[in-house]
Amino acid sequence: METFLFAINAIMPILLLILLGYVLKRKNVFEEAWFKKGNTLIFRVSLPVLLFYNVYNIESFSAINWTAVWYSEIAITILFLVGIVFVKYAIPDDRQKGVVLQCIFRSNYAIIGIPLAESLGGAEAVSVAAVLSAFSIPTINIFATIALTMFRKENGGKADIKGTLKSVAQNPLIIGVLTGLVVLGIRALMPVGADNLPVFTIKKDLPFLYTAIGNLAKIASPFALIILGGLFEFSAIKGMKRQIVIATAARVLVVPLLALGASILLTKTNSFQMDSMAYPALLALFGSPVAVSSAIMAQEMDNDGVLAGQLVVWTSFVSIVTVFFFIYALRVLGLL
Repeated sequence: METFLFAINAIMPILLLILLGYVLKRKNVFEEAWFKKGNTLIFRVSLPVLLFYNVYNIESFSAINWTAVWYSEIAITILFLVGIVFVKYAIPDDRQKGVVLQCIFRSNYAIIGIPLAESLGGAEAVSVAAVLSAFSIPTINIFATIALTMFRKENGGKADIKGTLKSVAQNPLIIGVLTGLVVLGIRALMPVGADNLPVFTIKKDLPFLYTAIGNLAKIASPFALIILGGLFEFSAIKGMKRQIVIATAARVLVVPLLALGASILLTKTNSFQMDSMAYPALLALFGSPVAVSSAIMAQEMDNDGVLAGQLVVWTSFVSIVTVFFFIYALRVLGLL
């Protein structure tokens, strides 16, 4: 019963905020335009600040869980490569292959994943999740661009490598994390005082700025979940049921099962050690639904934007159940 309550308490706050956003939209308390503007605020301001804040509060580079970082990068790459082979034969429509492929390896890490990691492991788990985002978000964005262009070549499409790199470099989430890493590096190079602390820190010497950043970071996750709920649209799925079932099952069931299972197996065989604070971040990265931005990106890159939008909705909806069971299983194994 304790494990069951732990899982419920971890997932319900997320679900309730998403439900609140959905109800506010359906009751016309706020119009769709408001939610879209809110999504822009989250993506360009709140979430980057949250990621900066979490990275900044890491004690030092030595505190970073490099095992989790490398494992995540390798796992994402393997999922991408295996996914290419899978969609080539399982999805007949070229405009849908890239959409399903990015659904396999691309999670809603920033909006759903970070709050989930915080709910499961608190500030320490969020710090691990923030560091993972510094590496996983650029990797996933590059792979997503490749996924949405590689199958269009048959129709005259051409991968834009320069555009891809520019898009990654301008991603606000990446900028937020990298800024945090730069500040963390500067802090590490500073001389220390008699108290063995850096002679200057934002937290100590500019408390008003640190408080403002902290307050903005605090609203990022709950506001993002409310906006996500408001953007849900359960539209017709005629002719897409097979693709939706395949992609949804892969994103919220098969991928987390394989990624978490492999991590547990490698840890049990002493191939490497993954501490308990890494598992909330890993579950957030591999178990959360496909990114909301994946639908916008698919539409802009002449893929099946309607299918991509449906995958955002259905993976988000089904993940409520699957994430609960993964939390329960990890708790039983003593990993949470």
